[in-house]
Amino acid sequence: MRDLLRILLPLLLWLAAFSAIYGLHGIGCALRWPEVALPGASLFRWALITAWLAAILAQLVVLAALGSRRFGAPTPFARWTSLATAWAGLVATLWTLHPVALLANCGAW
Repeated sequence: MRDLLRILLPLLLWLAAFSAIYGLHGIGCALRWPEVALPGASLFRWALITAWLAAILAQLVVLAALGSRRFGAPTPFARWTSLATAWAGLVATLWTLHPVALLANCGAW
């Protein structure tokens, strides 16, 4: 059962981050965060970039943990598979969330 959790955790983390960041995008648009100026960018942009970087950091922590002796899988197959899904989760976080974090806007404003 632990091996199954090791294998699924990175992709479940990506799914949670994906949902959270797109939800944050909707909240930010509804509350007009793009109009709130902060140094360097708007509150909207800072919130999305911070959430994206937190998701990347979380994926890196999971990848490091699954590669360690303490938290890694004991069998070679489960270890290889969990590391493969950890890399897939990291790449998915980078690739699918960068547009909303770096390019997204709220339409008219």
